[in-house]
Order: sequence, then C-alpha cells, then structure tokens
Amino acid sequence: MTAFAYLSQTTFLRAPSAQAAPHAPFAIAGIAWDGSVTNRPGARAAPAAIRQASHTLCDGTHPLFGLDLEGVLADVGDLPLPNTSLEGMRAALMPQLPALLRQHRMAWLGGDHSITLPLLRAYREHLGRPLAVVHFDAHCDTWEDHFGEPSGHGTWVWEAFQEGLVESSCFTQIGIRSSAAPLARDYVRAQGGQIFTARDLRGLDGPTGLAPILAAITQRWQMQGRPPLYLSLDIDCLDPAFAPGTGTPEPGGLSSSQLLTLIEEMSSLPFVGMDCVEVAPPYDHAELSSLAAAHAVWTWLCGQRRLLGL
Repeated sequence: MTAFAYLSQTTFLRAPSAQAAPHAPFAIAGIAWDGSVTNRPGARAAPAAIRQASHTLCDGTHPLFGLDLEGVLADVGDLPLPNTSLEGMRAALMPQLPALLRQHRMAWLGGDHSITLPLLRAYREHLGRPLAVVHFDAHCDTWEDHFGEPSGHGTWVWEAFQEGLVESSCFTQIGIRSSAAPLARDYVRAQGGQIFTARDLRGLDGPTGLAPILAAITQRWQMQGRPPLYLSLDIDCLDPAFAPGTGTPEPGGLSSSQLLTLIEEMSSLPFVGMDCVEVAPPYDHAELSSLAAAHAVWTWLCGQRRLLGL
C-alpha cells in the first residue's frame, strides 16, 4: 500500500479531495440523483457504493496498463443537488460543471441516466463542437417522452440528437437488447450512427473477437475529423448475472469480461470524459454491480493516463 491509499477512506480509490489536489488532471464527482427512474429507484446511493467498492483495488496498479492513479486523481465528492425535480436538478447541476471541465478530465458517478444530458450540454458548450459518444446500455434511451413527461432517463439520447450535442455518425450504442418500438430502437442508426446489439456480441470476447467494434468506432471518429469523445456507461449493459443491482435489468447482456476488454481496447482513443450510471445498490448482491462499475471507471482512468503519458 502506498501513502496515496491512506489519504481518505471515503473517496474513489482513497484519492485526495479536489480541495487537497486542485491541479489533479483527473477527478471523480458524484451526481446522486435518481428522480427519473421508471422502475426501481436507488441509483442516488451509487456514488458512495462505487467509491466503497473501489477500495478493494488495493494499491490500484492496473494489471494491463501497469500503472496506478497516484498523483493524478482527485475526488470532488457528490455535487449538491435537489432531489425532487428533474429541471431543478439540472438547473443546480449546470453552473457547477464549467469549472470542473476546465480543471480536470472528469469521471462522473451517477445517478440515473438523465444526468448525461446536462453533462453533454456542458461539454458541448465547453468544447465548442458536438461530441462523439460511445454508449453502453441495454436500452436505446431514444424515446421522445418519458411516460408522458418531456424528459427522463430514457429520452436523453433523443434529446441530445435534437439539440445538436452529438455528432450523429459518431454515436455508437453497445449492448442494446430491451423491448422497444422499432422507431426508438433503430433511431441512432437512422440518424447515421451505429448499433452493436447484445446479440451481435454473443460469443465474442477478448481483444481479437471484439476488435471489429473498436475499428468501427475509430474509423467513424477519424472520418469526421476526430470530434471530442465521450463515454456513457449504463451498468445495465451487463447481464444481470454480472450486475443485478440496477433499476431496469435486462437478461442477455454483456459479460464483465466483454465490457472491460472493450474499455481496455478503447484506451487508444482520447476521451474527454465519461459517466457511469444506473447502479442501484439496494438491489445489488454481494456488491457485484458496484464492483463492476468501480473496475470499469478505474480501467478507463488508467487507460487514459497511459494514453496521455501522465
């Protein structure tokens, strides 16, 4: 164990707080909101659970990348937000984002998937151009309303396209498998993006088996002039056997091995940020979902550190 491991007992990987390490190139922030779930609530408890699960990573040296996050990671804590109104949450969240985007490369711990829309709005404003997005999910999240409400955790993709926040041809969905009307399920492809369903990935594993997905993402990204890349990870992309603690589990999903391999292989791409959403600790078993989320975020951070040579 290094001294870094003992700086805090409540932060991700026991990293120092952002107040103690204001110039850390990477930072974690929690967005503990679940007011837009359509099935089981509980994602507001995820940031704390994911942080706790990250403490099992010991000194945090990644087995593939051969490095840890000592000296480059800070934890902002959970951002202060109201709990009763989606618009109130977004109105409170947005002013907090610009300073964080200027200071750090962020990994956001949700929360339900409705948090991604304001994040994309902030990145679009900060970077001055639409983003390329890699979206892991069981659900397409392209519905035009949220059970009669105008916005929620199942509408953010449709809203992002409508608002011009994303580069349509560089939007990739991975793991889609839920029931949905064809117009919603195929929306991203109809707009010029690409979809790799969970069925498409059956039987594929390891860097060689999953190489075509990375190649397809990279090719589109390069052809469109390398727009800023963002990763949105809904933990329900995983099969419930690997992540039972989520609000809307869907059988037939990815394995944790497939997910981690894809994140490892995408470490060659320069992401501007990521979020991990929809972990619901009240429905978890043996902390499987929180552990999967912690490992995914850690792997992304380590891969980006190696890529940037920090």
